[in-house]
Amino acid sequence: MKQAEQAGRVRVLPRLFVAVAGGAVLGLAFEPYNLPWLSLVALPLLLIALRGVSIKGGILIGAGFGIAYYAVLVPWLSIIGGDAAIALSILEGLFYGVFGAFASQALRLRLWMLWVPAMWVATEYATASVPFGGFPWGRLAWAFADAWPGRLAAYVGIPGLSFVIAFLGVLVYALIWSRQGVSRVGRGAALVAIVAVVGLSGALPLSMDGNGKTVTAAMVQGNVPGEGLEPMGEARTVTRNHLAATLQLQQDVMSGKTAKPNVVIWPENSTDIDPFKDQQTRTVIEEAVRAVGVPILVGAVLEGPGPNERQTTGVVWDPATGPGQIYAKRHPVPFGEYIPFREQLLPYIKRLEMVGRQTAAGTTPGIVPINGVTYGDVICFEIAYDGVVADVIKGGAQILVVQTNNATYGGTGQPDQQFAITRMRAIETGRTVLVASTNGISGVIRPDGSVEHKSKQGVADVYVASVPVRDSNTLATTLGGWPQWVLTGLGMMGAVLALVARRRQRPASPPAAKPSPEEVTV
Repeated sequence: MKQAEQAGRVRVLPRLFVAVAGGAVLGLAFEPYNLPWLSLVALPLLLIALRGVSIKGGILIGAGFGIAYYAVLVPWLSIIGGDAAIALSILEGLFYGVFGAFASQALRLRLWMLWVPAMWVATEYATASVPFGGFPWGRLAWAFADAWPGRLAAYVGIPGLSFVIAFLGVLVYALIWSRQGVSRVGRGAALVAIVAVVGLSGALPLSMDGNGKTVTAAMVQGNVPGEGLEPMGEARTVTRNHLAATLQLQQDVMSGKTAKPNVVIWPENSTDIDPFKDQQTRTVIEEAVRAVGVPILVGAVLEGPGPNERQTTGVVWDPATGPGQIYAKRHPVPFGEYIPFREQLLPYIKRLEMVGRQTAAGTTPGIVPINGVTYGDVICFEIAYDGVVADVIKGGAQILVVQTNNATYGGTGQPDQQFAITRMRAIETGRTVLVASTNGISGVIRPDGSVEHKSKQGVADVYVASVPVRDSNTLATTLGGWPQWVLTGLGMMGAVLALVARRRQRPASPPAAKPSPEEVTV
């Protein structure tokens, strides 16, 4: 028995290497590499590694896949520290260890082609929810902004699209791994299904029509003086940069070079000094507003509401009435904008002192009416969270706005990844998305996910666009959270059935039987 266990461990090691390779390949599917079809290589590699192993083996193989996946996906976190990137990769990898445990057993079930992709969606839901509100950066759907299947997001949402991609990966696995018990007819059906899904998704219509009304909007990217962990330089310089870019915008309007906007969008952190507390900052903003003569949505860090707290906000600043509605970011980034267990961790991790005051989360969605048009304001990483985006659509947002500050990660893949996520949100919601960043990437994304304008990083940029105002819902926004709940429920059901089937099969095997090569354990 001991010799059999040792042999099992030896056999699992090559599988672990295959899984790690698969995870690295999946990371390449996303920006800045942008090779989405590699996901249909990565998932079969994971399933090949999982086939026939025990639950313990599945945990090890799944975790190896997940850690490698995130190591390739988020190396930009190394700007904060190599240990931060490693810690996040390990944390997220553990979720895929759970996936591996259940998927390894589900591969033995009759409906494994349904259960496995549903388990993948359940895993994505878990990573997007816990801990501290989750980190939904690694969802399969985000890779497909430039590929035909991405159009499905308008019909089945982001969770539904991830299911479809995982299902395609399962079909590819069935094609290449005949020992799974898939007949020749079954493999032929899998090939037909792959061609049908990919081909038909490319033919799906995506509406670009508005309600007959258009808005002219200006996105101002003023640029920042620093980089890395100190990108904002002297705080007042950032605000002055945005003032200078806005004054140039007005000169271009007066000279006829560009159309006069109805609204101007400044990015997140366009002022890190509270304009309600600091007269100099307020004066700069009011000069900009007077110059253009239209409301500016200002990205401002405000003091409060409690002692040693701050809020990241979007403030509507009107040329006639001054500051008005304020949206406070609802999903601040843990360890970036606030520190969980602050009192316990600060004495041991001095680097966390750089976070400064705790960012208090806002409580209401970013529904921002300006001059008869309802904007849905989403700040930075919030664009990746389903609930934040869904709430502004439910609130009647006709145009989406993303105020963002990616200055810390300039020159890495993070801004490109976030822009790809934003493009998928445009497809899902059927809304134009206006993106304003401090130093890139700013731009305009049409309702079909195509890009009208994408700024370069590290430069000042002002872009004026006439965009449609839309009221209609996509099927995805009509369905809301149902695809997520149904698919997650199916994934959990598949996990339970896999465990039940495993327990039932145990008595059928003699206790001292020698394990077959396809059912070795760890």
